[in-house]
Amino acid sequence: HPQAPLNPYGRTKLMVEQALADYGRYVGFRSTVLRYFNAAGADPEGRIGEWHEPETHAIPLAIQVALGQRSHFTIFGDDYDTRDGTAVRDYVHVLDLADAHVAALRRLLGGAQSASYNLGTGHGTTVKELIAGVERATGRPLPVQMAARRPGDAPILVGDNAKARAELGWTPSRDLDVILGSAWRWHQAQADAGR
Repeated sequence: HPQAPLNPYGRTKLMVEQALADYGRYVGFRSTVLRYFNAAGADPEGRIGEWHEPETHAIPLAIQVALGQRSHFTIFGDDYDTRDGTAVRDYVHVLDLADAHVAALRRLLGGAQSASYNLGTGHGTTVKELIAGVERATGRPLPVQMAARRPGDAPILVGDNAKARAELGWTPSRDLDVILGSAWRWHQAQADAGR
């Protein structure tokens, strides 16, 4: 699992992991690092979902287009060495991440040593595949505009979750369609409520 961050965000994550490891060596502090890939989706009962201001995450941005809150979705780069030229990301449902937190806490409380885990599905989705999925979930076409790549964007970010499966007994169970459906229902309810 290479740890070679391409941007300041990734470097800060690696620095925190290194600080925890250093602290653990010197004082015996045990920690668990959970490396999220692209957290997405919403609570199926509609209590909480993903909302940022300003919005920068792909799924909420695409849903805002479907709701008519944005004119189009921008794809940054279509010349990556991927199956359709767009960047690939690993989307994992927030409830699967919550399950991983519980499993990691149980492991740590059981006396286990410090460890780090990749929390992704192990399956990558291109931006174009994501747009097609949002169109399926919403039943609405999404206007798309192409733009140049953004500096620091990795072509492919997909997590190998084998260690989390083996040591935590964690396996994500919600696929992209579940993620997109839950996100769509939550955002639609927010729009209907005037939020």
